[in-house]
Amino acid sequence: MAIDPKKTLDAYKARRGEFRILDVPPMQYLMVDGAGDPNTARAYGDAVSALFPLAYSLKFASRDELGVDTVVMPLEGLWHAPDMQAFTSRRDKSVWLWTLMIMVPDHVTPEMFAASVDAVTAKTAKKKQESPALHSVRLETLDEGLCVQTLHVGPYDDEAPVLDELHTRFVPENGLRMTGLHHEIYLSDVRRAAPEKLRTILRQPVEREGDILLG
Repeated sequence: MAIDPKKTLDAYKARRGEFRILDVPPMQYLMVDGAGDPNTARAYGDAVSALFPLAYSLKFASRDELGVDTVVMPLEGLWHAPDMQAFTSRRDKSVWLWTLMIMVPDHVTPEMFAASVDAVTAKTAKKKQESPALHSVRLETLDEGLCVQTLHVGPYDDEAPVLDELHTRFVPENGLRMTGLHHEIYLSDVRRAAPEKLRTILRQPVEREGDILLG
């Protein structure tokens, strides 16, 4: 049976209605950058279409070459904007900047990544398909460290009140200061789950300004 890091890594555990402080270890990701409304920007679809074939190629390479089989991890995203209110009160998606990601195991090497890019390139060419973002994908380690995260259940556009509470109440009340980029982990397949059942981990890297207050 394929190894599923979602079941073993604390970083992929969260509860609805609970803000939890945790240390997230450095992890390796396939990453590609873009900008604009994820519902309408072609770059977003191109990024998704590049990431998953590479992730599956690496899965099979790991299984066949190393004897290590792991599940393909869910899509994740780092999000930011010139004014972070674009994520809460205004939700102005046109100004959003993002990095889409899929976590891959530490045993994936730069050489394996390069070989998978070549393999996916050859496969798409054979099928006479295009993958505009394929050669923009990179293999990179992200070290977020101390974070606060929670589980949001429901449509993505209903995240705003949860983020507002995280930013304006929980973080300052617990002697924390936000650092890094807003991070989302999409545990549900948007193609199959009803909007009200979508499960998304919302994560915010932080640093301590002093002792954490209890409560």
